[in-house]
Amino acid sequence: MGQRSIQEGEGWRIGWDEGAPHYPGLLAGSTWAMELTAPEFGEVCRLAQQLAQQMQAMAEVLMAEETLTCDAESDLVWVEVTGFPAAFTLRFILQSGRRGEGSWDATATQALLRVMATFSTQPF
Repeated sequence: MGQRSIQEGEGWRIGWDEGAPHYPGLLAGSTWAMELTAPEFGEVCRLAQQLAQQMQAMAEVLMAEETLTCDAESDLVWVEVTGFPAAFTLRFILQSGRRGEGSWDATATQALLRVMATFSTQPF
């Protein structure tokens, strides 16, 4: 049996089950949950972190009332952030094999991104 890790907060949940044969990753919102393959999970975490960095970089050039939408994709997933650099939503869509979609509000996104950073530094 492999290592299991799950963390959750208001409106989000993220988990990893090293012993799961097909879908070791878990992403969830308030009303939905989805198991992901290791590559899908890794890509969502990587692209979400990349987009969060882009949002922070754009803070200097946007006016206070301006919002922004940024997206990134790979063969496996499409990820989008929308909102203000300090408060934005996060959404993903699986693009290979089975299909699925999930999203988080701005409050959940900020907490989830902090935890995703720790998951994305661990080997899958």
